[in-house]
Amino acid sequence: MAEKPYAQSFAKHARIVPGYHFVTFGILLVNLVWTVREAVRAFSFDELIEVALAVALILMFFYARLFALGVQDRVIRLEERLRMERLLPADLKPRIEEFSVPQLVALRFAGDEELPALARKVLDENIADRKAIKQLIKKWRPDFQRA
Repeated sequence: MAEKPYAQSFAKHARIVPGYHFVTFGILLVNLVWTVREAVRAFSFDELIEVALAVALILMFFYARLFALGVQDRVIRLEERLRMERLLPADLKPRIEEFSVPQLVALRFAGDEELPALARKVLDENIADRKAIKQLIKKWRPDFQRA
């Protein structure tokens, strides 16, 4: 497998796609501002429809991202439960169902060797915050397949 262009860590694991996050959103935002400006300048039913369409496009932009992340979280939940079945000690396996989706999403970055201890800590101390869990990881397991 080819080497990835950057090392992943807590500090640098968010995925930004410039064409999506900056270009597409920028164009949609400019379109919204322009249509609102035109509607204020020369109000008509046609201008109102154009503003509604511009708002709908912005909403589609955000919902498309949310839907993709929702599906990704479901896949991560399944992957991590299977991984935990393989890696956790016998006393922790019955507790796998106690993990919330945000906890599983954060724990996916923990390496196999540190997952059992970290999983126990997350459950015993009821650590729910993704960021807090990610900061506890000592050896980062990169995920280059994120949506």
